[in-house]
Amino acid sequence: MHEETGLNYHRCRWCGTASFRRLLCPVCASSDLKPEHSAGLGVVVRSGVVHRYTEAARNESLVRLPEGFVFRCRVVGAAPHRVSVGARVRPLAVDGPDAAEVVFELCEPPGDDWL
Repeated sequence: MHEETGLNYHRCRWCGTASFRRLLCPVCASSDLKPEHSAGLGVVVRSGVVHRYTEAARNESLVRLPEGFVFRCRVVGAAPHRVSVGARVRPLAVDGPDAAEVVFELCEPPGDDWL
């Protein structure tokens, strides 16, 4: 992630596959990757609550971006169990020891009537 909004990712010059934080294309194994920038708006395709390595529960989700890649990240902006599949998310700048972690926030928090 970077200071401005969005994410930097790579696209394979051989097959056109987009990937995030990889040294080789996940489809053709080419190392000829060109850097590109995404606005970072994505959709949660899988969401779960985890308790490992911490006392507090946290969300762990898979987010799909329109550029064609999916990756695992944390989604904040609601209680971990209230992040649902289909929720729209955007990247959040993180400072401190977690700065290398990709964190997204919900574009629209879930309503109070959601159980």
